[in-house]
Amino acid sequence: MRRANDFFLARWPDPTVDIVTDKSRPSNLWTRAVYFEGMMALYAVEPDVARQASLLDYAVRWGASPSHPWTLTYTAAGTMTSNADNQACGQTYMDLYRIDPKPERIATIKANIDDMVARGTANVWTWIDAIQMSMPVFVRLGVLYSDADYFDAMWALYNNTRTQQGGGLRNSADGLWWRDLHFSPGGGTQQRMTSALYESMPASSTDAYVVAPNGQNLYWSRGNGWVMAALVRVLDWLPASDNHRATYVGDFQTMAASLLPMQRSDGFWNESLLDPTHCASIGLSGQDGPETSGTALFAYGLAWGIRQGLLDGATYGQSLARAWQGLTAIALQRDGRLGYVQSTGDRPCTDSAALGPAKLANFDDYGVGAFLLAGTEVYRLAE
Repeated sequence: MRRANDFFLARWPDPTVDIVTDKSRPSNLWTRAVYFEGMMALYAVEPDVARQASLLDYAVRWGASPSHPWTLTYTAAGTMTSNADNQACGQTYMDLYRIDPKPERIATIKANIDDMVARGTANVWTWIDAIQMSMPVFVRLGVLYSDADYFDAMWALYNNTRTQQGGGLRNSADGLWWRDLHFSPGGGTQQRMTSALYESMPASSTDAYVVAPNGQNLYWSRGNGWVMAALVRVLDWLPASDNHRATYVGDFQTMAASLLPMQRSDGFWNESLLDPTHCASIGLSGQDGPETSGTALFAYGLAWGIRQGLLDGATYGQSLARAWQGLTAIALQRDGRLGYVQSTGDRPCTDSAALGPAKLANFDDYGVGAFLLAGTEVYRLAE
């Protein structure tokens, strides 16, 4: 874990600088926020006091950045947003507040979530990535302030995505999730993904039912990984007395069971969970092999579930061991670079070139964050 984190820190020694790819973005973007989720998990288990202090300093400097001091992405203090991507940084702000409760650290994220709770907002998580970006903030606020209103609002948002968006983005038959209304059966006539369709998907508000090239449901690995990670991060905090805890646990366990037979022999999961030649079928060769980000998020969930007694170690332990072996022996390179990470997007096959050991994703942060989340849970389980 340290090797991957050290490589990342060497590339980004100043956590406050903008992230520049096709354009400049603030450093509290959701991709970087996911890195800090993993980094804070590493901080919690780091035995070296000096290293731990360095990690904490790096995170505090990021949160207090002069360009976005404890605010949300693209959102100034006092400005309300219900965009889950903008709120993702709030998870680490709240972790840092618990370490040193300075009010400014959570003022903006609390104001935004309070506004959503007051308005009864329940229909804005229209894509499953949003569950991971925002849901853990609600549970942290609920615990911090002993206020079940946050838990109830969180459930309303989650259940709307689960059962209403696109006809319901969770398939109750297998517990896996369609990424958004482009891929769920609520959209009408089934269409197989082709190169032409890939290049010209319907507008984001247009319902559809696009399936994988082989005719199976199009389940995106990392998208399902986001849901699994969100459930872990919520259940880690949610009181046992919460009315919906059993549903979250059931969703987590059903997803884990469905993932087992989809795992590759090398320990990874494909970008398209049910179509191992999805990318090649639409002319994007080299992206159907190992994929790190989705695999790391699944490994995170499996390790946590075994450790918490929600998943049977005899049933899931071998799957976890294969996943961790693949992540450390294939994805992690000697210099600390993390290979085989799919670039950002909303479906499988978003890279213009083949994935590989040396190729970095367009953003090299969320993959590292997912890897650190997985590694820290494997470490805790081993203890």
